[in-house]
Amino acid sequence: MTEQIVLLAGFEPFEKEPVNASWEAARLLDGQMVGGARIVARQLSCVFDKSREELGAALDTLRPCLVVAAGVAGGRTELSVERVAINVDDARIPDNAGAQPVDRPIVADGPAAYFSTLPIKRVVHAMRAAGVPAAVSQTAGTFVCNHIFYALMHALAGRDDAPRAGFIHVPYLPSQTAARPGVASVSVEIIATGLRVAIAEALRPGPDLVETGGALH
Repeated sequence: MTEQIVLLAGFEPFEKEPVNASWEAARLLDGQMVGGARIVARQLSCVFDKSREELGAALDTLRPCLVVAAGVAGGRTELSVERVAINVDDARIPDNAGAQPVDRPIVADGPAAYFSTLPIKRVVHAMRAAGVPAAVSQTAGTFVCNHIFYALMHALAGRDDAPRAGFIHVPYLPSQTAARPGVASVSVEIIATGLRVAIAEALRPGPDLVETGGALH
């Protein structure tokens, strides 16, 4: 029997930060078994085009049954289970290779957006039940996180055997906010718990919950 693999992707540090919470949590889970599948963590470069190549190589090599990509959204107070990726790169800051695209489509002539195929509301419900602050998010931004989210969903679009896939933003770690009064942080252990719960829930078949997860703005 072929081993079932869950691909869990996190990012390298960027914007002069010493760590990236998404990778610190992902690597804690590397090799763990969840729902009969083994988690394989991969670090992605915080570089627009390179990250997409790295993700594609991981998809080809691992043939995962589930893909969860994660990144940091500094200032957020909870784990944000992203609903939608949009087809635009519009970088407020340069990536780690100095690229700063403005209003550039991720895929020329690609659809305007892709929705996550994770059961996002079930995931949020399960995270909260596990004591992890979580919510559905309506925007993954326009930096490398959204880029890789869109690229992931585009790579899987139209495949009959496409696994569930999506993106989760995580807050800063406490070490990153010590000199930033009032900025939210969550421990790496809680973030890792949230990602593990998300994986377990996404591996369970069935439809998503029908409950509110929208936003006024």
